Amino acid sequence: MLLHHQAFLNHLTPLGHPERPDRLRAIDRMLENERFFMLDRDIAPFGTFQDIARVHSSDYINSIHNMNPEEGLVDFAPDTNLSPGSWESAMRAVGGSTRCVDEVMSKRVSNAFAACRPPGHHAETAVTSGFCLFNNAAIAARYAQDVYGLERVAIMDFDVHHGNGTQEIFWLILR
Repeated sequence: MLLHHQAFLNHLTPLGHPERPDRLRAIDRMLENERFFMLDRDIAPFGTFQDIARVHSSDYINSIHNMNPEEGLVDFAPDTNLSPGSWESAMRAVGGSTRCVDEVMSKRVSNAFAACRPPGHHAETAVTSGFCLFNNAAIAARYAQDVYGLERVAIMDFDVHHGNGTQEIFWLILR
């Protein structure tokens, strides 16, 4: 299953920024190939504050919501900014991530992928990092534990560099 939403293209970044809407446009073009026609596709829903709060502080969540601009770009951190479409995009990234868990755990599908932005494996408990607002990887893992009672969840991070936020979040939980 593939979860996606047009809102992911509305999280805008400065010209030349490596994390930009073209990333998802490239994935969309690839998935237009006939090999992927049988792929079950659906819209990524909105996530919930409760799902985000499983791994992020309320102050951090509220700061992102409150700083989301009505126009233009706002520097939220040295490498991470907010645009008018960032809040919806981030909330649908959370919702897509948890929906993937629901689909697999209910055995409706054997695998699921949320093609979303902003990305999410660098955001720490209360600090943004690496273009990420919320840590969708950690949110999905914690959701699987809390909602489905899983004791252990493996996180396979296939990005080219370390998911420091996911590590920080789970180290805090283990302490």
